[in-house]
Amino acid sequence: MLTVHHLGKSQSERIVWLCEELEIPYELKHYTRDPVTMLAPPDYKALHPIGAAPVIIDGELVLAESGAIVDYILAKYGHGRLVLRADDPDFVQFLYWFHFANGTLQAGMGRLMILNRLKLAEDNPMLLATRVRIDRIFDLVDARVRDAEYLAGSAFTTADIMMGFSLTTMRYFQPYELARCPNVVSYLGRIGARPAYRRAMEKGDPGMALLLS
Repeated sequence: MLTVHHLGKSQSERIVWLCEELEIPYELKHYTRDPVTMLAPPDYKALHPIGAAPVIIDGELVLAESGAIVDYILAKYGHGRLVLRADDPDFVQFLYWFHFANGTLQAGMGRLMILNRLKLAEDNPMLLATRVRIDRIFDLVDARVRDAEYLAGSAFTTADIMMGFSLTTMRYFQPYELARCPNVVSYLGRIGARPAYRRAMEKGDPGMALLLS
């Protein structure tokens, strides 16, 4: 059976959510962050050489990287669900936003988090430039979900699953005021209403307040 090793408040929530959307059998193993360092515990780090979440085990396979895991699960268990075919008019949008999640949004928020932890002066050029870039990124997402129900268009896809963590739980590590992005707030309301999302978050991070606004 597929085993999802889930580190609380991490990108591995994407994998729990995907499994719930697909309604496939899986075993969930939960790990809690160190309360002081907020890092993964040693037994989680031992699962994979890079020591980061998420990690799945499927038979003899041990796989990390959330995007790779999403693609693997869809290829093996998805039966064409939650993705768009290359001949779909919205395929390019699907592809773009799926990769935008980690390639642009998550990377940008991670960079800002590190810069903020360095306690740089407020007028530091790198810090200011990064903040401007983050605003531009969120503005782009806001414009997209103003014009479309979901990121790929009218259909909910894995692009939404990939983006969900960075728009929500990542804000525990790098806060961002969503009041300036009303369309993102409305979009997260649609996401948060999905039964599979609710099941996934309750199973993976029970009791955690969901940052949907």
